[in-house]
Amino acid sequence: MTTIAVTGHMDITDASVPLVRGELDKILAVYEPSSLVGVSCIAKGSDSLFADAVLAAGGRLAVVIPSEDYRQAKVRPEHAETFDRLVEAADEVLVMPHATASRQAYEAANAVLLERADRLVAVWNGQPPTGKGGGTADVVLQAREADIPVDVVWPDGASRLA
Repeated sequence: MTTIAVTGHMDITDASVPLVRGELDKILAVYEPSSLVGVSCIAKGSDSLFADAVLAAGGRLAVVIPSEDYRQAKVRPEHAETFDRLVEAADEVLVMPHATASRQAYEAANAVLLERADRLVAVWNGQPPTGKGGGTADVVLQAREADIPVDVVWPDGASRLA
């Protein structure tokens, strides 16, 4: 069994989506589908792209939802259909014991991702942490400190919304 968690930018551009998805597909293609588990918070952008790629590769999906109110408070209308579809497709859905979505809830969800991960895929432009905590760069640093292998995905031409 190989468990791969994801962290990544939520604000990748539409033009970046196929570039990132292609790289995710390549990374996942080397794993035996029956023993592949992807762990994702299924946020808009990188998390959902990864979750879709895991399912397309024949793997199983485990979803970590940061708070009890996350769906209502944080999932925007344009992402709601994808979010709901991925929750339905997941083999496991873990809702963190936080009533409201907050930095603390996100950091707790990220901790669960790393606890479960044999590897981390980071859809990350390589920029350092912002200092706010809970961001992609923070998760990459935590994974590296825990000796969890990190595959950084940021293909040529990928960009974030301005």
